[in-house]
Amino acid sequence: MSQTPAQDNRLTPENQAPMSPEEAEAAAAANEADAMAALQQELSTLKAQNADLAEQFLRAKAEAENVRRRAEEEMSKARKFAVESFAESLLPVLDSFEAGLAIQEATREQLREGSEATLKQLKSALERHKVVAIAPAAGAKFDPNQHQAISMVPADQEPNTVVTVLQKGYLIADRVLRAALVTVAAPK
Repeated sequence: MSQTPAQDNRLTPENQAPMSPEEAEAAAAANEADAMAALQQELSTLKAQNADLAEQFLRAKAEAENVRRRAEEEMSKARKFAVESFAESLLPVLDSFEAGLAIQEATREQLREGSEATLKQLKSALERHKVVAIAPAAGAKFDPNQHQAISMVPADQEPNTVVTVLQKGYLIADRVLRAALVTVAAPK
């Protein structure tokens, strides 16, 4: 069964009774009150979110400050104790020198043998800490990053190549600690 439009009980703008000005004003006030309540609710939600974000920011800022402070402390300790491992590896070398000097009646061969053993210990300690000698072979190309030319000499080899090494250089972890002092072949 279908209803006719006259039997429809739904209110539509056409079948509503006109409102009096007081009723319209009351309805508008009720709508404003509802809107105000919604805005108050939104405001309190935003204030809570703002307080939460401010707290999160302060915690993150404090954490970053703590991380920075800890990193500074660790760097300070690292600098302070950086040579500890290196010094520890040199102690056996020191012990060997002292033991060699304690022998009063050592022969020349014993002194040489002891010196060679001590030198081997020293080289081993340096290598453990990535200190490597720069000793270019005669004829090697001159490298200004690792070599320091003391003089240029006439030689029967390519120009700008190493003729002799006057003093070894050293690298520490691929960084030049001391350049090798060399003489270089002069151009012909």
